Amino acid sequence: MILIWLALAAAVCVPIAAAAASPLLAWRDPVYILACFSGIVALGLMLVQPLLIAGYLPGLAAYRGRRTHLWTGGALVVAVVIHVGGLWITSPPDMIDALLFSSPTPFSPWGVIAMWAIFSVALFAALRRRLGVRPRTWRIGHTLLAIVIVVGSVVHGILIEGTMETISKAVLCALVLAATIKVMTDLKVWRRRAKLREESIARQ
Repeated sequence: MILIWLALAAAVCVPIAAAAASPLLAWRDPVYILACFSGIVALGLMLVQPLLIAGYLPGLAAYRGRRTHLWTGGALVVAVVIHVGGLWITSPPDMIDALLFSSPTPFSPWGVIAMWAIFSVALFAALRRRLGVRPRTWRIGHTLLAIVIVVGSVVHGILIEGTMETISKAVLCALVLAATIKVMTDLKVWRRRAKLREESIARQ
């Protein structure tokens, strides 16, 4: 049990520590540095999220894992807001180009798409009971948006050549992808959807 938690801590903290030792930070102001590290923290939280919802982390009961998943999702939104807000403060023209999908940098569109998907999940989660969204609809919508978030964030991170150290960044991105695929496979999200579709067709 302790080894699993240590491995998770290493997967998240090693990239942060490696980025902290980057010589590129010497010429950056504090707001830009805060924005960069918020992005790294957000990527680390994406590794934690699927592990929580699937109950893979020892010592956390299923209910507690789901509740922690909600709080971690809120922390992810905050990290993304700080990341985007900090970059906006340091370079508004670049952020405007990114938000308008007119930036020449190839990593920008992926980050923007992932950002809007994260905000959409948060809004969906906050309003789903008020709107009367059924659990099945929530599960499918959440899953689709989660795929967009993970793919967009991983591609965004891999394409950026910045403060993150290459190997630790690649390992973290690979772990985020692997954890997401593993959870979706184990929870049989798509099989459940296909079964429900078949049952609906059979009733018609």
